[in-house]
Amino acid sequence: MKILSIQSAVAFGHVGNSAAVFPLQRIGVEVLPVYTVNFSNHTGYGAWRGPMIDPSDVSEVIAGIEDRGVFPQIDVILSGYQGGEGIGDVIIDTVARVKAANPNALYACDPVMGNAKSGCFVAPAIPVLLRERVVPVADIITPNQFELGFLTDTEPDTIESTLASADLARAMGPSTIVVTSVERPDAEADTIEMMVVTDAGAWIVQTPRLPMKANGSGDVTAALFTAHFTRTGDAADALARTASSVFDLLTTTLESGERELQLVESQEFYANPRMQFTARQVR
Repeated sequence: MKILSIQSAVAFGHVGNSAAVFPLQRIGVEVLPVYTVNFSNHTGYGAWRGPMIDPSDVSEVIAGIEDRGVFPQIDVILSGYQGGEGIGDVIIDTVARVKAANPNALYACDPVMGNAKSGCFVAPAIPVLLRERVVPVADIITPNQFELGFLTDTEPDTIESTLASADLARAMGPSTIVVTSVERPDAEADTIEMMVVTDAGAWIVQTPRLPMKANGSGDVTAALFTAHFTRTGDAADALARTASSVFDLLTTTLESGERELQLVESQEFYANPRMQFTARQVR
């Protein structure tokens, strides 16, 4: 499998491609990383150094990959945080060109906009860009529950309302919706869930809630689910594998006392997930 991953990069820590690439490689995926920023660290620290990469330069890198005749071999285009509208244009154009070369290629978009605690933290134009132009050309999207609500102008807070919001998102274009950070009032205490909705049905997986916030965990989740699902077409298995791997990654990080994901230390959990969680069908 080959994945063209268009995301940010940091030298210290693990977000964007700096979070997604190694877990994918560890499960046997060939990754072609294209960087949209080259920062010293993620912006959650409040200070960072390094450049945003001009969309024209990002486009040039992708054109160079196309020149090598690789586009027909690409199985998935993966994108995450989009810092500006220009990058969105580059991604949309790349998706069209890759799919022209390989009609079976999929586009997986993590529509990063914010979360329930922080609200929307991207530029005002980004949610509009995602809703109107990017999501409609995606095959898979991996919003958190807050982002799903933002995309569909709804407030999902139960299994039923989250399913309804996911159906609205599917009507926009993508056939597969993975909803992370699902919270509902009737769930067991100190748990958190992920849901996947496809043509074949819907499944939810529940894990213990860990007392931490880890930048980059969503990037790992999007990457692993996309790879597993593309390989097998089994959404429930892909969800369970991803939840198992990411939970053990987060547990290892929590136990280390470090702020950044312990990505390398957790590598065995990607290659051989313990499968300690099962996906329950809800539709």
